[in-house]
Amino acid sequence: MVMVAALALVAMAARLAHAVADDPKKVDKWFNRLSHAERKTTRLRFYFHDTVSGKSPTAARIAEATMTKKSPTLFGVVFMIDDPLTEGPEPESPLVGRAQGFYGSAGLESLSLLMNINLVFTSPEYNGSTLSIMGHNPTYETYREMPIVGGTGFFRLASGVATAKTYFLNLTTFDAVVEYNVIAMHY
Repeated sequence: MVMVAALALVAMAARLAHAVADDPKKVDKWFNRLSHAERKTTRLRFYFHDTVSGKSPTAARIAEATMTKKSPTLFGVVFMIDDPLTEGPEPESPLVGRAQGFYGSAGLESLSLLMNINLVFTSPEYNGSTLSIMGHNPTYETYREMPIVGGTGFFRLASGVATAKTYFLNLTTFDAVVEYNVIAMHY
């Protein structure tokens, strides 16, 4: 049953993000023109909906350390995610993409997450393009800054910063809505 649900999620995500990878000759041609290209800056704001509970969770606990249950920070727990990204904080707000990847509790003394996620955009302007985030997320801080370490499509060779701020957190279920403000430099 779990496998069927996972395959259905993968199929749905594949339909939403129609990324078109260029063949190596096109990519090579693009890189040859890069020395003359001007770097662009794109600013994005969206909401990340991380649902751990209920009938349709978007985050699944996939691993934990032997000490996780005894740890006040849940050290060692890892979640795989396919979280919706929306224009506004409401779940029914228009979808702009998905956050796909994983995060894990990496702090022994304070709750901080290691985030490794791809922002896969489905909105018409950026459809199929991605931004990759990999960094430290000290979850109890008001603002958390994480690096943009790459991108594809519209965001090819991206670098930049993603700033996260918790909009809503259910302390019982750990379901959360997080506001993201992204500044990405790309070609």
